[in-house]
Amino acid sequence: MTAKNNNSNSLELLTALERGEVVTQNALSKRLGVAVGLINALLRRAMQKGLVKARQAPYKRYAYYLTPKGFAEKSRLVGEYLESSLQFFRLARQEYAEIFHRVERDRQSRLVLYGDGELAEIAVLAASAEGVVLLAIVDPKANLEKRHGVRVVNSLAELENPAGVILTAAQRPQEVFDALRAEHPVLPVYVPAFLRVLEAQAGLPDETVIKNPEKAA
Repeated sequence: MTAKNNNSNSLELLTALERGEVVTQNALSKRLGVAVGLINALLRRAMQKGLVKARQAPYKRYAYYLTPKGFAEKSRLVGEYLESSLQFFRLARQEYAEIFHRVERDRQSRLVLYGDGELAEIAVLAASAEGVVLLAIVDPKANLEKRHGVRVVNSLAELENPAGVILTAAQRPQEVFDALRAEHPVLPVYVPAFLRVLEAQAGLPDETVIKNPEKAA
């Protein structure tokens, strides 16, 4: 487990315990979406550090609660999380801005974002700052007409002559990229480096798109 993942899990655990509810490790496992074994390890570590205490409750349950030290640690982790999030936001916005900046001006008005969510929102902000008006956001599961002020469609087939697709899919970006290249082999697919997609080819300089992240790491 990396330090980043460990801090994230610890923050989620401390947040879940903040109210001092009577819970089981199974309940915490379901709430946080991680294995019971990891919950057990996190609780043991937190209790050893004096961040969490437990008192017995009816039906062989335990009430886990934060100590003053635990509250302080949670505040520290929240600060780290926010700082990390801001750093990621700045990185993502910069890389999307670089893509918009490098695409030829006559093609910019026909660019499409593929994948809705936080990355699409960041890309829309970057597009606005660069004076780019996007053609649409493609989201196969969407049931709305607009998002972030941009038209939303379920398929690229609904659009006429898009000039290129910018990947904004945070979940399984490699699979989405591979599917796009297979279904639309001629259409350029622009990929920001932070998504770490292999064999991304967008007609942009290597500093914008990582073609082999293992070598670049």
